[in-house]
Amino acid sequence: MNANERNEIVKLIQPNILPNAVELEVKVTEDEKVVKDTLPEEVLVENLDEDLANLEINADYDDDNEEVETDYDFSGCNKLQLIEILEETVQDADVVKIKDKVVSIKSNFLRICKEERDKEMEQFILDGGEKENYEHVEDPLEIRFKAAFNIFRNNKLKYNEALEEQKVVNLQQKNAILEELKQLINSEETLKKTYDEFRALQDRWKEIGQVPATEITNLWNNYHFLVEKFYDKVKINRELRDLDLKKNLEAKIELCEKTEELLLEKSVTKAFKLLQKYHDEWKEIGPVPQEKKDEIWERFKNTTDKINQIRREHYSKIQEEQQANYDAKVVICEKIEELLNDNINSIGAWQKKSNDVNDLFKLWKSLGPAQKKLNDEIWARFKGSMDSFFSNKKEFFSKLKEQQLENYNRKLQLCVEAEALVDSKEWKKATDRIKKLQEEWKKIGPVPKRHSDKIWKRFRSACDAFFTNKSEHFSGIKGVEEENLRLKRELIERIKAYEIQNDRSENMNAIKAFQREWMAIGYVPMKYKDSVQEEYRKSVDALFDKMKFNENEISTAEYRNMVEGMKEDPESRDKVRRERNILTNKINKLREEISVLENNIGFFSNSKQSEIMKAEYEKKINRAKNDVKVLEAKLKILNEQ
Repeated sequence: MNANERNEIVKLIQPNILPNAVELEVKVTEDEKVVKDTLPEEVLVENLDEDLANLEINADYDDDNEEVETDYDFSGCNKLQLIEILEETVQDADVVKIKDKVVSIKSNFLRICKEERDKEMEQFILDGGEKENYEHVEDPLEIRFKAAFNIFRNNKLKYNEALEEQKVVNLQQKNAILEELKQLINSEETLKKTYDEFRALQDRWKEIGQVPATEITNLWNNYHFLVEKFYDKVKINRELRDLDLKKNLEAKIELCEKTEELLLEKSVTKAFKLLQKYHDEWKEIGPVPQEKKDEIWERFKNTTDKINQIRREHYSKIQEEQQANYDAKVVICEKIEELLNDNINSIGAWQKKSNDVNDLFKLWKSLGPAQKKLNDEIWARFKGSMDSFFSNKKEFFSKLKEQQLENYNRKLQLCVEAEALVDSKEWKKATDRIKKLQEEWKKIGPVPKRHSDKIWKRFRSACDAFFTNKSEHFSGIKGVEEENLRLKRELIERIKAYEIQNDRSENMNAIKAFQREWMAIGYVPMKYKDSVQEEYRKSVDALFDKMKFNENEISTAEYRNMVEGMKEDPESRDKVRRERNILTNKINKLREEISVLENNIGFFSNSKQSEIMKAEYEKKINRAKNDVKVLEAKLKILNEQ
């Protein structure tokens, strides 16, 4: 730092800059003194790099009990806007003037960064990633913000350096005044001249700024000692002394009034800092009339005690909230640990448990911090359980992937065999073999999802091609198929012409009758099969629309039509049996899900967040119950076959 820079900073910190005391509580005594360990301390600039580096998924709490309060509100600004404001602000070298503004900008910027990283981390975990593998890529805006903030930090360092240098100078100046006071006490000058010099020394003393913290107590003790010695030595006349005491009393009354106004201050932190400032000012004021000494002191002390009590209650409430947060987080940990003990052996079960874990993670993030010594401990427990769960999930799907790949190779071989039989004319032998291949196919488990549709379509196409060839071979006369086509088209026109009745049951019976008649009609020429089937479907759908049936009724009717269609298939019995098993399994799984959801609702506490989650669970339960009703209706249709 060059001489010009030092001089400019000295101008900023020269008199009337009050220190920011950092003790937890202002204490007072009968001698109108702040407790000796009340030491001023400069507000240190936090390390921005460290703040940004600590924005991990586990940084969902703030250890700091003290509020950061300023007159600036940047909550509506985005990262770029905050950077532009900061870059403009730090051009002012007056760090005291811009400090609060910079602190508010920084707080909002770090909040946005944390929110972004939390979302990234959450998505990473939801995608099956592990926290230790997550790496945040620092974006250019963060680099730009650090550069601007470093300007302020460097200016602050220069300011603090100059401040400390000035404190040493101030100490020297005040020690010099003490020496002058000693000489004045021993002076033989006239009372008037001596008193004027004394007042001048007092004014000079007040104009001098801060001194090193380690020297404050000793310096003030020496000063007050010499002041009292002066009064005793010169025996100032009563009129002047009374006037001085009166002025001191008026100043202390005003200070009491300002202190009492702090009882109405909403910010506990602001009130406490101002209280510390007022105690410093109290020390600057001299003695008051003896008869008012105790009264004015008790007034000031009582107000101080009240503010200290408010502050204690404030932080006691914070501690209670932190304890409640800790208790809630313990419950969440226990829930995840219970999930770890479950035997999960299916994809559906893993998905359901994963949803439960993700719900618990969202609930965790909605909670505030616990006490620091407990917060780190409970986070380690929570993270360990989460890591174990997703590790187990990863292991399951790794083994499942291997099994699915093996299943794929087996099904691929079945496709090759089925394709080799498509053009076979040995109808009995080929039919038996195709059916055997179909039975083997059903026994093989699932394949990788990306291959599932493709491999199934390939196998089905081969089987369908064979049975089509067989059907065409044995279909008989072409005229029969043409007559069937005519009958089906005639039926479609009757469906279109049907007049809706007032009786819904009659309408539904009519639809069922149309469906039965359709299925009773035999094959049509292959080239018309798809088109006439599509025309039939559209006419039935239009009829449903006119009848204004609900989705469940439509779904049931369409399903009945599909089941009727199975009768054309040589393997209808097997298809019906497979479909029955599928429906039964779906119903059982839904009932299990409903039971679990209804049981989990009881675990939520009475809070706004838990009520939201409870409502979401109830929606899931109602949706599942409706699905069960639809599936049961379909199962009834199957059982009628």
